[in-house]
Amino acid sequence: MGEYYRLQQTLLVITLTFSAVIFVSVYFVYSLSIALNYLIGACTGVIYLRMLSRSVARLGRQSKELSSGRLALVALLLLVASQWNQLELLPVFLGFLTYKAAIIAYMLWTVIPTES
Repeated sequence: MGEYYRLQQTLLVITLTFSAVIFVSVYFVYSLSIALNYLIGACTGVIYLRMLSRSVARLGRQSKELSSGRLALVALLLLVASQWNQLELLPVFLGFLTYKAAIIAYMLWTVIPTES
């Protein structure tokens, strides 16, 4: 389990790093409003990643199935973003997907051999 907890921590740090870099980039390229929309999605993605990691950690010990609370979080985020006039759907959704980019980056980092 120690290795799994290190993986959780690494993915969280990578996700937060990507979120910060992309937030600053979006702020300079577009506007503060769009960057804050992205940040709302990214924060929701981090919460989703934490919920997913806790659910996976419990999977073998306590429960036999994955919870649907995470799906409700995503649905609520997209519903609020589509109905509230101050939020734009695309930056919020792309911010949410930042955790997936972190997972892909980690996978590429561990799979591709590096020169020693």
